[in-house]
Amino acid sequence: MQALWMVLGAFFFATMAVCVKLASAGFNAAELVFYRGVVGMVLLSLLARRQGVSLRTRYPGMHAWRSLVGVLSLGAWFYAIAYLPLATALTLNYMSSVWVAAFIVGGALFAWNPRAGVGAALRQGPLALSVLAGFAGVLMMLRPTVEPHTFFAALVGLLSGLTAAFAYLQVMALGRLGEPETRTVFYFAAGSALGGALGMAVAGVSAWQWGPAVWLLPIGLLAALGQLCITRAYGQGATLVVASLQYSGIVFGALYSLLLFAEDIPPLGWAGMALIVASGVAATALRARAAPDAPAEEH
Repeated sequence: MQALWMVLGAFFFATMAVCVKLASAGFNAAELVFYRGVVGMVLLSLLARRQGVSLRTRYPGMHAWRSLVGVLSLGAWFYAIAYLPLATALTLNYMSSVWVAAFIVGGALFAWNPRAGVGAALRQGPLALSVLAGFAGVLMMLRPTVEPHTFFAALVGLLSGLTAAFAYLQVMALGRLGEPETRTVFYFAAGSALGGALGMAVAGVSAWQWGPAVWLLPIGLLAALGQLCITRAYGQGATLVVASLQYSGIVFGALYSLLLFAEDIPPLGWAGMALIVASGVAATALRARAAPDAPAEEH
């Protein structure tokens, strides 16, 4: 049942990305982040009341930092969705697991003590290989799909995965302190509303168009549903199978790209996506040995 909840959560997030792409025809990324945050705040405050979870926190600074990097990731992801094929933007965001592994490898090498011997550094070898495989997959995926005028969007998409990794590490820290998932996600929604409003002050406010506007409510609703499903999936403890099934979102995104947007994915692009999924699963498995109860990543 845990696996089913994870697949359902990945489906909701991929479907949310479809709504973002449709809404981006009339709204910029800052506006989409704002509306996602507002809808999320309403839904999560109602959920917190139903669960009897107080929204008061003893760690406002940590929530502020988590919201900052999370909003940067969300805004970058929404921008990439608007200008890249849906499957490409989704896959770049799912690189967060590979980025976390890269941080671990980089930190181990930076802190390596020669007295500990070469073996201490070599133990990071499998994780380092998974990181290299992930970036090789990115090159394979972007080469056939990204043209010069969308190159900037591809860089922004990579940035979304990188900042999502920072947000993931902060969620881990909050989880270790005992912060309820509902409270953490609520503050992220509040940060999204605030960050989106600040972005709108810079980027401007688009003229209201009912066609794209009808997708604003589903964006926040699907995001909340996706997070609740993933939380339920991890409710009985994280397993490698459950953690790996988060990458089913890439499959859903690819199907949406083909069926809804007629976006062609060349064979090399499919191979790159498969390599990124494999490297992400490998990185998740290797990290699970050291932190078997790590919480789910968020979108």
